Amino acid sequence: MIEIKRLTKLYGKKSVVEDVSVNIEPGTITSFIGPNGAGKSTLLSMVSRLLNADTGEVLLDQNDVKKWKSNDFAKRVAILRQANFINVRLTIRELVSFGRYPYSKGRLTAEDEKFVDQALEYMNLTDMQDQFLDELSGGQKQRAFIAMVIAQDTDYILLDEPLNNLDMKHSVQIMKILRKLVNELGRTVVIVLHDINFASVYSDRIVAMKDGKLVKNGLTNEIINSDTLREIYDMNIPIQEQDGCRICVYFNSQT
Repeated sequence: MIEIKRLTKLYGKKSVVEDVSVNIEPGTITSFIGPNGAGKSTLLSMVSRLLNADTGEVLLDQNDVKKWKSNDFAKRVAILRQANFINVRLTIRELVSFGRYPYSKGRLTAEDEKFVDQALEYMNLTDMQDQFLDELSGGQKQRAFIAMVIAQDTDYILLDEPLNNLDMKHSVQIMKILRKLVNELGRTVVIVLHDINFASVYSDRIVAMKDGKLVKNGLTNEIINSDTLREIYDMNIPIQEQDGCRICVYFNSQT
């Protein structure tokens, strides 16, 4: 389990994240939702050790993440940031192989290659694995980075807005893959999402934030209701039931 305890992050005198406490339950998809500036990405960055908290702590299996050796932590937790830039010309396969670095240190074994192959297949990239990243569309490149994270084979996968630059088809594909990783392999996925309908349909739990503070934390059906969404987004968002899922009809909402 990942335990987030009273995390606060300040930029100057402004609290970007303020006194947030929440547990990430194993074997679930937990989505962080909220408007721009809510602190979602900052919170995820502190959980993943990309950013130091000013106060509070993050525990992985009851141990402070700051005390984990970097290589050991990388075998347990994988992170995909919102912006990813590599100034070396790589093929898709070469990029995905970087996910095995905590294990291989750059010298891939047959087992490493197997994980790379599986990740490429998961993301439907096998047939194009020898293409260079600079030849890809934004969506194809994003899928390659997600394949790299899958190849890392960690218990926890942290994704900061992974659906950016993706069309509807590939967004659905990725969410289904994440759902499969949880259901079939027991992974734990934490994901920052802007589209509340993806959060509603695919998440087990939702962490809702606003102005750096935790608004609500709970099971998806406890969060996806008009009263709670109005508190988060300052909008009247009707809810419709579709095939057992709660769909938020926000595109023509009256504030």
